[in-house]
Amino acid sequence: MAKDFFTREENYSKWYNDIVQKADLAETSAVRGCMVIKPYGYAIWEKMQSALDKMFKDTGHSNAYFPIFIPKSFLSKEADHVEGFAKECAVVTHYRLKNDPSGKGIVVDENAKLEEELIVRPTSETIIWDTYRKWVQSYRDLPILVNQWANVVRWEMRTRMFLRTAEFLWQEGHTAHATKEEAIEETIRMLEVYTEFAEKHMAIPVIKGLKSESERFAGAVDTYCIEALMQDGKALQAGTSHFLGQNFAKAFDVKYSSKEGKMEYVWATSWGVSTRLVGALIMAHSDDNGLVLPPKLAPIQVAIVPIYKSQEELEQVCEKAREIKRMLEAKNISVKLDDRDTYKPGWKFNEYEFKGVPIRIAIGMRDLKNNTVEVARRDTLEKATYQEADIANKVEHLLEAIQDNLYQKALAFREDNTVKVDKWDEFVDILDNKGGFILAHWDGTAETEEKIKEETKATIRCIPIDNKTEQGKCIYSGKPSNQRVIFARAY
Repeated sequence: MAKDFFTREENYSKWYNDIVQKADLAETSAVRGCMVIKPYGYAIWEKMQSALDKMFKDTGHSNAYFPIFIPKSFLSKEADHVEGFAKECAVVTHYRLKNDPSGKGIVVDENAKLEEELIVRPTSETIIWDTYRKWVQSYRDLPILVNQWANVVRWEMRTRMFLRTAEFLWQEGHTAHATKEEAIEETIRMLEVYTEFAEKHMAIPVIKGLKSESERFAGAVDTYCIEALMQDGKALQAGTSHFLGQNFAKAFDVKYSSKEGKMEYVWATSWGVSTRLVGALIMAHSDDNGLVLPPKLAPIQVAIVPIYKSQEELEQVCEKAREIKRMLEAKNISVKLDDRDTYKPGWKFNEYEFKGVPIRIAIGMRDLKNNTVEVARRDTLEKATYQEADIANKVEHLLEAIQDNLYQKALAFREDNTVKVDKWDEFVDILDNKGGFILAHWDGTAETEEKIKEETKATIRCIPIDNKTEQGKCIYSGKPSNQRVIFARAY
């Protein structure tokens, strides 16, 4: 299955696309820039949704849903917001079609023009804050802790499945608070939720930090982020949490009566992650044999493949395999018993290896006699034989070991590819020939940041939250700097 498959070294971009398509995660659609997420790819997203949704609810949030269409006038109410999204918006101008008078299909009915154009949701701050104006009167109505699972549209010219598409799936949290301190606390809390999810579920180490002013979310006072490093040395923004201050409350006149009876504007946050996390999962862990999935997000954690020579042997082996399946499922392990007789065992081995199933169990007639099974790990490709009686405990511990191993491997890769640089020539050389995270001094100006981006295509990924004061000179301008920031080329 993997023989017609590009390796990472041969062509990283094609390697990525091959995994997406040949592991049955997604495919291109008839709509330019949009993708079809296939059942196996969507199952990974559902695992992500399930874990995150629980984490959101455990921190006091509830789910709601708001319209996909936003009146154009709403976007213009917050100046930075409209400027940030104006070039990415899809616009609905008419509400009806009609038969083409020439008989060639259908055309837009020119008499059905909308009084006000509607924007297809690029993000929901404006429609939600117009709604919150109706929900908030008193301090007793606060805080509002709402999350939405939805799709959004941002017009993209260059697309790549999961990483950047015109339409994508995501969640977006939108909260309203009585005080600035509460809103900042919420912003940090959700950044920590994303960090825990990335590291404990996705097995991807991330760096928490603040975005520079030019990289902030449009309309935010501060944008916090988690940044991950992919195997090709490029960074990927894995989640953002925004402190919006009172910008949207003032734009949409959302006030509350305080305990003292004064009318005050509320304080806001928003935060989100998207299906680009599926892309991150692929690029952080997969290898030249295909997809590699951390057990906590694998739709199938264990695949059982019977080995047989006749229909009679198949029936005997499958009877034992079903017993093992029940034992594993009793420990909440997701198991697929592949008893299809239309494919040979070797083909199935290749399929589950390419699809990144963490553990594969093979069982044949010899195993029945010896009360054993063969177990293969996807992360290391190691095989071992275990006693059937102990297989449930062994598999449970193996899944934990695989989850940890993937995280430690990704962490070691990041540490090996994070360097401090003080000279411009070295900075450019590392970007061109190695990639990774570069810790370098920056003079704090947008002008310098833009020039570095123009000359190298590298951006400031974040200003690490745990940054320590360190006197130095800007990597580009030579002006004084008191801290290092993280530069990288990014997706």
